[in-house]
Amino acid sequence: SGLVLVKNPHLDLMEEDVLYHLDLGTKTHNLPAMFGDIKFVCVGGSPRRMRAFAQFMQQELGLAGTGEDVSDICAGSDRYAMYRAGPVLSISHGMGIPSISIMLHELIKLLHHARCRDVTIIRIGTSGGLGIEAGSVVITDTAVDSSFQPRFEQVVLGDVVVRSTQLDKDLAEELLACSRDIPDFPTLIGHTMCTYDFYEGQGRLDGALCSFSSEKKLEYLRKAYDAGVRNIEMESTAFAALCGLCGLKGECCRSHLH
Repeated sequence: SGLVLVKNPHLDLMEEDVLYHLDLGTKTHNLPAMFGDIKFVCVGGSPRRMRAFAQFMQQELGLAGTGEDVSDICAGSDRYAMYRAGPVLSISHGMGIPSISIMLHELIKLLHHARCRDVTIIRIGTSGGLGIEAGSVVITDTAVDSSFQPRFEQVVLGDVVVRSTQLDKDLAEELLACSRDIPDFPTLIGHTMCTYDFYEGQGRLDGALCSFSSEKKLEYLRKAYDAGVRNIEMESTAFAALCGLCGLKGECCRSHLH
């Protein structure tokens, strides 16, 4: 039916569902009226960038307003920022798996309560590239963990739960086809490696701790490249797992800055 799914039977027993970190709720807000026509959701780490993206979309879609009047729907919360431009929702998620996971749980419930259909969600932002030209955009076909495996492992009540991280391959090909009309930057499809840390977890030598040599770092990054990894970030496995389980067509597009 194209509806956004929730896989939690406890929600049906709740008198009210409070989306605490978004400052929204099923009793305090008319979610179908506010969000029922949303077709695209773009998420990224920075509130400032997501506001700028919403302003850009407002102009691209030819909507009324100057762009400066885009307002934060989640202004009552200091955790995330949310903006909309027509059928496009733009939301920040902070840095790392814990932060994006909290946002996605509440976003998915929001889309479910709003009875949205056929929603496409795209994660946009920056990443560290691997063996590619600076300024390239990597469209993720599969999110992998630090062992280059397509999985998201989470401890739930003491048990390790493993979930698939496959993303929508048709959407990846569609985005790649769209990129051919924009000659300003090279675009490719590849694996995205998700880590739990920005410094040691990504092989950086400039953190407060460093437990490896530069030779060990290069050996690991070569193995990652040979496994198909083309960029590294900190959210993609959780993003892919949650989107896949809840019936959202999802994709990650990350630009390589360094």
